[in-house]
Amino acid sequence: MNRTSILVVEDEETLAESLRHNLIREGYEVTVVDDGRIALDTFRAKAADLVVLDLMLPGLGGFDVLRQIRASSEVPVVVVTAKDSEPDVVAGLELGADDYVTKPFSMRELMSRISANLRRASRGVHPPDSLVLEGGPVALDVDRHEVRVNGELVDFRPKEFELLEALLLRKGRLVHRQVLLEDIWGVPFFGDPKTLDVHIRRVREKVEDDPRSPKWIVTVRGLGYKFVVEG
Repeated sequence: MNRTSILVVEDEETLAESLRHNLIREGYEVTVVDDGRIALDTFRAKAADLVVLDLMLPGLGGFDVLRQIRASSEVPVVVVTAKDSEPDVVAGLELGADDYVTKPFSMRELMSRISANLRRASRGVHPPDSLVLEGGPVALDVDRHEVRVNGELVDFRPKEFELLEALLLRKGRLVHRQVLLEDIWGVPFFGDPKTLDVHIRRVREKVEDDPRSPKWIVTVRGLGYKFVVEG
């Protein structure tokens, strides 16, 4: 049986060795590289099951590495970086990062988040009795992993799909922020709550006629979100 493979892209030698040691101890097959261009070559030669990616790299910056990975793959990417400003977090998530961990961090926390992202990638949460979830202009086909908006097929990234699915499963009801974070990103959730807001914005851009004045996915201030019922 093949072990789960993880590509670590980190140029800080001490941290890279610590990551390698802890990941091997958790039972993963680990490859460590310290350069952005080498990271892409390595990923293309042998696609990993998850990528741990620093942003400040020689050769090619982490944002560019992430952009090129996302051009061909939906593999989970956990960004690990000292760049902790809101614009950097949002930029990483907009480019398709699944999680964002800022330095310094607890190794136990990172291991938990890697495990949660691998679980989410390997299995979806499907409703038992319904193959197609509908609401407003949206029809979400669980088995085919397809979303149609006003009858047109629209591309959704895995976590966007899971977020829309979670809201449609509870259509007409408030879904608290923490419930969504734990549903989509795993329990316990240690990450930046802005992750959820960025993904909600992405989903609205694909579902709403006017994402700035949403009709279907509405904010319940201070509490969470709701996919409203027609009429």
